[in-house]
Amino acid sequence: MVGVHRSAIYRATATAQVNAMEARIIEEPVSCLPECGRLPIAFRVDWVLDVIPIDEGLGGLSLKERPVDSPYIKDFDEIEGNAPMCWAAQWDLSNWSVLSFLVGGYRVGGAVLAFDTEGVDMLERRKDLAILWDIRVHPDHRRHGVGRSLFRAAEAWAGARGCQQIKVETQNINVAACHFYAKQGCSLGMINRYAYRDFPEETQIIWYKQLL
Repeated sequence: MVGVHRSAIYRATATAQVNAMEARIIEEPVSCLPECGRLPIAFRVDWVLDVIPIDEGLGGLSLKERPVDSPYIKDFDEIEGNAPMCWAAQWDLSNWSVLSFLVGGYRVGGAVLAFDTEGVDMLERRKDLAILWDIRVHPDHRRHGVGRSLFRAAEAWAGARGCQQIKVETQNINVAACHFYAKQGCSLGMINRYAYRDFPEETQIIWYKQLL
């Protein structure tokens, strides 16, 4: 069971299944990252988005969904240095925050926001941009509006800091996440086929949500 470190300032909205118990989103300090990291982030890869250059790229890029021959499980926490408890050793997390979705007092989802942090290239040296660094929902509570509520809370958090945009990174192997961010009003900002040296089969996809 988690402790409440700050007042619950974000409204939680979800389906009746979640609403049957007390649901709320609270802001917590980054010292809670290990607890947040206990929520699974793994997902099953059944489909991918193939990136198809048009006229060698001069005509742009096309994304086309394709079922994979052999579905597999992708778990970002298994990548060295990628789990939440590793981030403090890499960056100053003073301007980061954890938004936790609690149901009946138990953490079932969480979002981590990064803002104005030296050395985080994704922030583009901007002070009007926040990154939705991590978002995860326990498998038993997925597809019940928890992720949507966390995204709305992330928008409020970023807006309170004067941010004009929220930025999100995902990959072409996470088709469900791409559809999710599009439904939240995000726009595709970048496709980088060569972003991941250790995972050359994966393509980086960057989304932006305009706030102001």
